[in-house]
Amino acid sequence: MVHAVYSGQIAERFDDVDMVISCGDLPYSYLEYIVTMLGVPCFYVHGNHDHPEYLSSGRVLSEPGGWIDLNGRAYEEEGVLLAGLEGSIRYKPEAAYQYTERQMAWKAWSLAPALLLNRFAHGRYLDILVTHSPPHGIHDGDDLAHRGFEAFLDVMDAFKPRFLLHGHKHVYGTEPTRSTYAETEVINVYPYRVISY
Repeated sequence: MVHAVYSGQIAERFDDVDMVISCGDLPYSYLEYIVTMLGVPCFYVHGNHDHPEYLSSGRVLSEPGGWIDLNGRAYEEEGVLLAGLEGSIRYKPEAAYQYTERQMAWKAWSLAPALLLNRFAHGRYLDILVTHSPPHGIHDGDDLAHRGFEAFLDVMDAFKPRFLLHGHKHVYGTEPTRSTYAETEVINVYPYRVISY
């Protein structure tokens, strides 16, 4: 539902937004439109359907200009502690932005040193974990392509983010989009969400 935010009234509709977070699978040109119109800090992780975008001008986008890639890193913005993990479970050999459970566990635990520094400097590890896929058993699907990562459960257990924001799984009917796991509120942001922090 890209058109939900992509409109001439975006600045008026979202004039009180302090930060934008993308959980992947959105056109890079669309994300560039958002950062241009809103002029606020913007953060993203790649989704498994992300790919280079070829514009009529001849320009090729391999990432959204003006956005900060959170994959595999921790970042502080105005006192909010963020970290990100891109991609989905591997369901196609050699596909971009797809990982085995073991690969994702390694990526997730590689965040630990930065999150421990957060704890020392700020008294907490993490406020918002941004992922493309959901955690295993929370908002995920029965098919392999939409299975969530067990590693995300371990991150929530160890580092207790206030929110885990994910995309990847479209929502139909009455499927839950907000759940609580331990001390973390897990939110499926499809098609978009405005969250008060």
